Amino acid sequence: MTGFEQENFGPVVAITIADDVEHAIELANASDYGLGGHLCTADTARAKRIARRLETGGVFINGFSASNTRIPVGGVKKSGYGRELSRCGLRELTNAQAV
Repeated sequence: MTGFEQENFGPVVAITIADDVEHAIELANASDYGLGGHLCTADTARAKRIARRLETGGVFINGFSASNTRIPVGGVKKSGYGRELSRCGLRELTNAQAV
């Protein structure tokens, strides 16, 4: 499925079936991209444990992708390098010079 193998921007959802949580994590991490991920569940403690295992720049639990100037935003793998926003982003866009 093309939508599952590419980095899509816009209102696109690629749905596939996983055998279990371990298989779902494996499918998610098999992607060449890693900008963001989403988990929908009533068990937020479990979602946080799963989120730590996902190879993405951000994971959103029971919500949608959002940015906050206090939190660095960026992807991993082919989804980009570095971070923007927060102090981390400021350092990414600054060249330090000693005089």
